Amino acid sequence: MNRLATAIATLLLTASLATGAALAAEAVKSHGLAMHGDLKYPANFRNFDYVNPAAPKSGDVRLIAIGSYDSFNGSIIKGQPVIALGLIYDSLMVHSLDEPFSEYCLLCETVEMPEDRSWVSFTLRPQAKWHDGVPITAEDVIWTFNTLREKGAPFYRYYYASVKKVEKTGDRTVKFTFEPGENRELPLIIGQLTVLPKHYWADKEFEATTLVPPLGSGAYKIDSFDAGRSITYTRVPDYWGARLAVNAGSNNFDKVRYDYYRDSTVAIEAFKSGAADYRAENSSRHWAVSYDIPAVKDGRLKKEEIPHKRSAGMQGFVFNMRRDIFKDPMVRRALAYGFDFEWSNKTLFYGQYARTLSFFQNSELAATGLPQGREREILAEYADRLPPEVFTKTYTLPVTNGSGKNREQLRYALTLLQQAGWDINKETRKLTHTETGEVMEFEILLVSPLFERIVLPFKKNMARLGIEITVRTVDSAQYQQRTENFDYDMIVSGWGQSMSPGNEQRNYWGSEVADRQGSRNLSGIKDPVVDELIELLIAAPTREELVQRTRALDRVLQWNHIVIPHWHTPYDRVLSWDKFSRPAVTPERGVNLFNWWIDPAKEKALEAKGRGQK
Repeated sequence: MNRLATAIATLLLTASLATGAALAAEAVKSHGLAMHGDLKYPANFRNFDYVNPAAPKSGDVRLIAIGSYDSFNGSIIKGQPVIALGLIYDSLMVHSLDEPFSEYCLLCETVEMPEDRSWVSFTLRPQAKWHDGVPITAEDVIWTFNTLREKGAPFYRYYYASVKKVEKTGDRTVKFTFEPGENRELPLIIGQLTVLPKHYWADKEFEATTLVPPLGSGAYKIDSFDAGRSITYTRVPDYWGARLAVNAGSNNFDKVRYDYYRDSTVAIEAFKSGAADYRAENSSRHWAVSYDIPAVKDGRLKKEEIPHKRSAGMQGFVFNMRRDIFKDPMVRRALAYGFDFEWSNKTLFYGQYARTLSFFQNSELAATGLPQGREREILAEYADRLPPEVFTKTYTLPVTNGSGKNREQLRYALTLLQQAGWDINKETRKLTHTETGEVMEFEILLVSPLFERIVLPFKKNMARLGIEITVRTVDSAQYQQRTENFDYDMIVSGWGQSMSPGNEQRNYWGSEVADRQGSRNLSGIKDPVVDELIELLIAAPTREELVQRTRALDRVLQWNHIVIPHWHTPYDRVLSWDKFSRPAVTPERGVNLFNWWIDPAKEKALEAKGRGQK
């Protein structure tokens, strides 16, 4: 090739690269971001479909909290933060509750992002201000991000690990640049950032707990409190964001008070006496028997099952696989035969529950049957590192006839344990490892006495296999401390899931966080295949591909036997004294009390009739 031809080729290549770079860098400004596909709501939308924009703003509401608190700083690992602290702060963007994963501008006026999502830029609203009247600035955003990553709870360092740089690019504009790699969720993750006031924290120690009410920017501020016992939030009369479309029809109460109770039993009695206005009930037994009172029968107290379409996630007996006795998946699988769900559902739960099989239960993301089509293609890439059952068997759990006589299941459990090197010692009658002589015994750590009635039958079944279980219920502060340090053998816990899973899966199952204090990798799973599937899920380019990649991850988690799954319901169990009205539409994610409002006529009628159990 002569020099002229070479020069022309070089120029053409340079031009091509420049054009490609320009296309990659070309950005679009918008009022919101969607994880996949288009936004439901246009730029000029007036309100979300699941609110009543004409809802009156008035009245007080009293709610229930369990346990105690000792801090108004919810961003650090120290202390027990007060409930509902998020009411006093605003974030850059807010979720819509009727889309899989979309966000709309709150603090920001516009959001800008290139097609490759390599960066995201937020331009703040000029009217945004803190409760002291000081404008919310780009410096506040940058300071918040850097402080959370450097001094906040360990979660933040991991969650924001892929942010390469944050910089001010205009008077009200902040740009976040990401590390190379496919991570379509990162702009939306940054959109969730709750912004804190730099000037307020300038002379304070961010890493310390505090009971001094902090400065916020949100629809509410802390009005009064009794440390550890109650807190009252009051609606800010001149809240800067009150007229925004994303806030229309929400934040309708003048005051919101939370009273703390020692446990749910005491809380329920207080609620029935009229000490609280609203309760979301999570106990099937209480739902079935604790509210058979005149106030429910005559309609003063409304008891409703409100359907939802959100993912149920996973709750269960979580194995701490950092413990030697739980390292063998055969052992974990065997112990699942000791939990008699059918008997529990009939005897303890009044038949209200369905068994959970998936970590994404009650959604299109759940792996069911045998892997097919695209999901099977994904899993085939890891076939040599996966159990054969992933491809040949449908994941199921033991099923009994509900009589409480589950000897057949226990016999099979013993067979599996024997295959794993354990057997019942004929002299001690304890399950013992045939080589090491180790006796199988462990503790189940609980934070709620409600679960004792569920755990004790499981303990009894385990005793028939020669396994000794200790059940220990501790207060919320000790439970938090022990779980953050993985100081347990087994706990009752779980993982909530959105309809658009992403980066949080690293914190749930990632090998890198398995030994990181405060992570949500409660089981301690360290599986390279799981790690790779998480990254594949995060990089999903379309909704359909996200669904298939999530199913693949779900299936591998199922066959790792990291938990003995519990149960779920496809509805919210809600009790409320008849003073509220609510929107005609309930969003797919379920009930949101802060979209309800107090109906003056109902409240007046209720007060005339009186509350309590009479």
